[in-house]
Amino acid sequence: MTEPESVTQDVVPDQSVEPERVNWLAEIRGLALMLLAVLAFHSLVAKPFYIPSISMMPNLLVGDRLVVSKYPYGWNWSSISFHVLPRGEWRVLGDTPEYGDIVIAVPANRREDLIKRVVALPGDRIAVRNGQIVLNGKPVPQAVEPALELPVDTHQPCDDYTFPGLRVRMPSGREFCELPLLRETLPNGTSYLVIDHLRQTLDDMDEIRIPEGHVFLMGDNRDHSADSRAGLDENGLGGPVALTSIGGRAEFTTFSLDGSQSWNPLSWWNALRSGRAWNSLRPARKDD
Repeated sequence: MTEPESVTQDVVPDQSVEPERVNWLAEIRGLALMLLAVLAFHSLVAKPFYIPSISMMPNLLVGDRLVVSKYPYGWNWSSISFHVLPRGEWRVLGDTPEYGDIVIAVPANRREDLIKRVVALPGDRIAVRNGQIVLNGKPVPQAVEPALELPVDTHQPCDDYTFPGLRVRMPSGREFCELPLLRETLPNGTSYLVIDHLRQTLDDMDEIRIPEGHVFLMGDNRDHSADSRAGLDENGLGGPVALTSIGGRAEFTTFSLDGSQSWNPLSWWNALRSGRAWNSLRPARKDD
């Protein structure tokens, strides 16, 4: 006896079932919460920072990326990323920087972050004579160090206008910027390198007293830094900076690019500067 053949029927999908719709309100809410979390972290804990100028050479180069912590001196209006809050004198858990700290400051006439070093504290008397800091009547020690041979690159071309006569070519054909260095040591023993190779107007400043709640800031590249020595109309800080305008402390570098990279991330590898990743930016102490 022959078995009956089985009949296979095609299953027709139920056209009445609609595809699940995207809940755009939930998606937007999730994205907003993520952005708020990032903003809160950048404002309260730490944020990345990019060095755009030569004012902190030789310790920070154009193209350096670093991390700035937001909590060492407490929080104020300038702690908030993008400085969206109006200026104010309020501080939460406020503290005072130490000599030698590298800090982020916001000038009184604009809202961009500048990065400089603390060289005088509230109550100090400070003057500058022939490029040397005189703190509370005593010259801050400066010792001559061997010159730094900094490779010339796109971010640091060592042009003759900025660094006259300092660009040298080695027998190998490589070019360097031969920078004269001084090691400066502040009263608490913190020590760091500075560059002072020209005679210019900011090399001399009459003595002033730092008001309470303020600090005096200078760049390590003394001849090319608009800092507390320079007026607001000169793109400087216009004198001592209020602690309410100090937005954080520089902690360490993460990486550095020499400017030869393009928009393509694959080009970044060849543009990386060696030896500039994960370096502490806290100043060394003389007794360390």
